[in-house]
Amino acid sequence: MQHLWKFALPQKKKVNNDPPKTLLAMAVGIKQKKIVNKIVKKFLSIDSTVMLFHYDGFVNGWRDLKWIDRVLHISTANQTKWWFAKRFLHPDVVSEYDYIFLWGEDLRVDYFNPKRYLSIVESERLEISQPELDLSKSEMHHRNTVRTRNWNFNRWLEMRAPVFSKSAWRCSWHLIQNDLILALGVDFKLGNCAQGDITKNVGIVDKKYIVHRRIPTSGGFGGSGVNKAPHC
Repeated sequence: MQHLWKFALPQKKKVNNDPPKTLLAMAVGIKQKKIVNKIVKKFLSIDSTVMLFHYDGFVNGWRDLKWIDRVLHISTANQTKWWFAKRFLHPDVVSEYDYIFLWGEDLRVDYFNPKRYLSIVESERLEISQPELDLSKSEMHHRNTVRTRNWNFNRWLEMRAPVFSKSAWRCSWHLIQNDLILALGVDFKLGNCAQGDITKNVGIVDKKYIVHRRIPTSGGFGGSGVNKAPHC
C-alpha cells in the first residue's frame, strides 16, 4: 500500500516569485449567470484558467459576456460537478496547475480575493482548503465552517468550494465517484490525501470568505426548464 500522491508525474519547479497556476472548474447553469459572471471575473483577474461545465446545455446563452472565449466550455445535460470532475479533470490532464478550485455556482464572492487567498494557502502549506462561509449571509453551512474573525484558518473542510493542491487532487480524484451529488461524507476521507497529516494540511481560510446561497443547482435539468437536483 502506497500513498497515491507518490505517483504524481514530475513537475517543473516554480521560478522564484512566480504566482501559482490555478484552475477554476465549475458546474454552471444559465439561471446562475450573474453569480458565475462575478466569480469568473475574479479568477480571470489573476490569470487563472477557467473551465465551465454546462449541465443544462445552454452554452450560447453566455455569449454576451466579454470573457466567453477566454474560458473552456464543456456541455453535458443533467450531470453534477463531481461527474464532470471525474471525467474531465484527470490528474494528468490538470497537472500543470498548482491549485484546482472545484466550486459550486451558488457562491457570492464580493469579499473574496483569490490572490490573497492563495498566499495564505501557500504560507500555511494547505493541501486541501476552502474559504470560510459568512454566517450572517450564508443560508446553509456546517458549524465548523462558520467565519471567525480571529483566525486566518481552521482545520475543517466541506465540499461546497474545495481547493486542492495538484498532489492532493491526484489522490482525491481516485477517491471520488462520478455519480456523487452532495458528496456527503467525502470530506471526512479527503484528509487522507493531504500529504498524510489532516491536522496540518487541511483547513478553512477564515480571512477570505464567501457566501453560500442555498440554490438547487448542478444537474437535474428537466424539459420544463426547472433544475430539480439537490443542493450541491
